[in-house]
Amino acid sequence: MSRAPTHLALQIEPERIGFFIHVTPRAKSQRLGPRHGDALRVAVLAPPVEGRANAACMKVLAEALGVPRGAVEIDPAARSRRKRVWVAGDPKALGTRLQALASGE
Repeated sequence: MSRAPTHLALQIEPERIGFFIHVTPRAKSQRLGPRHGDALRVAVLAPPVEGRANAACMKVLAEALGVPRGAVEIDPAARSRRKRVWVAGDPKALGTRLQALASGE
């Protein structure tokens, strides 16, 4: 029997960090966390139409991580709820903040 991951799957590079998000569009409230497997749960009010949910995810992530909106990049080919995200900045600080969000802090 396999066990569910207990932390986010982070990909750390010198100037950025990558991770997966699990998006819930048209949510009742906008929020980040906790984890969904090895991904960060992101709930947004926007519908999954014409990239609106992706844009809302980028805005929410940028605000929560304290980076400019342009520092957040979602894989443009992602069409499912699970998406790869890259955030430019200090990987150590971003990783610490992401793990806190994933644990519900």
